[in-house]
Amino acid sequence: MLKVGLTGGMACGKSFVASVLRELGCEVVEADELGREAMQPGGEAYAAVVTAFGMDILDERGLIDRPRLAALVFRAPERLKDLNAIVHPAVRSRALREFDDIGARDPHAVVVYVAAILIESGAWREMDKMIVVSCDRGRQIERAMQRPGATEAEVLARIQSQMPPAEKRKYADYLIDTGGTKEETLRQTKVVYEDLRRLAS
Repeated sequence: MLKVGLTGGMACGKSFVASVLRELGCEVVEADELGREAMQPGGEAYAAVVTAFGMDILDERGLIDRPRLAALVFRAPERLKDLNAIVHPAVRSRALREFDDIGARDPHAVVVYVAAILIESGAWREMDKMIVVSCDRGRQIERAMQRPGATEAEVLARIQSQMPPAEKRKYADYLIDTGGTKEETLRQTKVVYEDLRRLAS
C-alpha cells in the first residue's frame, strides 16, 4: 500500500484533485470528514471542544456549528492551535484505522490522505509521497469568496493562518498547479496518478 498525502491552501483545488484521483482508482481518506465525525456528539473530540470554546459554538440541536467555530479560531492563532491540539489526535487515530482497513483489503492500494494541515501537524512524515496543490493568491481568494457565507475578512484571516504556499511546496514530491483550466489540472493529476500506480504495484 502506498500512502500519499494531498495538501494545499484553502480553495486551491484539493477536493477537485482528490475527486479525480478517486475516479482513477485511488482510495481517498479526508481529514476534514474525520474531524467532522470526531466533533459529533459522542465523538472523541466533542466534549473537549465544547469545554474549550464554550456553549456558544453549539446550534439549537447541540451540534458544533463549524462555521461559527471557524470564525472564532481563524482570527486567533492561539485558539486555532488549541482546536488542532484537541481534534488532530482523534483525526490521526481514525485515519490510521482507515489505512489499516484499506491495506488489509488491498495491499497494492494507493491511499490518498487529504488534509489542509498535513505538513503543520507533522502527519506528512507518515506518508510515502506528498502532493501539494497550489494556485496564485488572487485565484485562491476569488474561489474562496464563492463559498456560501464567505466574507473577505474571514477568507483573508484563514489564508493568513495557513502555511505560505512557497513553504508547502518544499515538502512536495508532486506539484499540481490548479490555477489554469480544469482540463490542465486533470492532465497534471493523471500524470501523478500514473506514477503513484507504478510505485504501488
